[in-house]
Amino acid sequence: MEKKELNPIIEEQYKVPNLEKGLAVLELLSYSHSGMTLQEIKIELEISQTTAYRILNTMVRLGYLLYSDKVKKYRVSKKLLAMGLRAIEEHDIFESVLPHIRDLRNQVKETVCYGVIGSEKILFIEQAIGTHPFCFVLTPGKVIDLHCSAPGKAVLAFMDPSIRETYLKTITYEKFNENTITSEADLLKELDQVAQCGYALDREEEMIGVVCLGAPIINCHGIPVGAIWLSGPRSRLSDAVIDKYAAMLLDTTQTISYELGYEPS
Repeated sequence: MEKKELNPIIEEQYKVPNLEKGLAVLELLSYSHSGMTLQEIKIELEISQTTAYRILNTMVRLGYLLYSDKVKKYRVSKKLLAMGLRAIEEHDIFESVLPHIRDLRNQVKETVCYGVIGSEKILFIEQAIGTHPFCFVLTPGKVIDLHCSAPGKAVLAFMDPSIRETYLKTITYEKFNENTITSEADLLKELDQVAQCGYALDREEEMIGVVCLGAPIINCHGIPVGAIWLSGPRSRLSDAVIDKYAAMLLDTTQTISYELGYEPS
């Protein structure tokens, strides 16, 4: 007998009520910037307290929701944002980025990299390797700390404050050398400067002798979804050269952002 193929739209008998309730919780909380209490969620969705608690506890455990013990409220986490961006835009971003990082590499001769913001760090995606006899090459899939990297600081500086606060809580401020930022207060001061000039620097903060310059890629919703950065030895990246390359980098990231539909206010 031929096996019947189920149609998920019309096969009502196969629905999962608790899954539907869980999705309803996510949709409800997505409209609440300050979060909601268990009681508020229970009343709004007309579900039992036990069911609401189990759903909320599961979603907190899996990282889809955040819970503040201080105010007793739940709110959506950045995990949903990351998933949505990957599903909707990552392919378009990648296709737009590749020719531009190659063009920038041809201008500056240094290695130019592209990465996206993950759940806690920058995830390196692609690079155009520099043309100097000595240049830097990254391993695909490498994760990059936010507090001591040019792409990390570039993305943080242009985030919505509420989203940035979530990322700041994940930073452990590992100290790599005497140049590394080791406190949130110092990081926030630098992010203010990044927001003003449009680009971020890593002045040997992770590796002595290596300087990086990065700027964010911003999508049509005004959300920084990744960054472009170039890396080179300190001997080649003097302050004068950095100023010159910064203009080229910003031209590149602004062009990519424009292609993704971003229109600065």
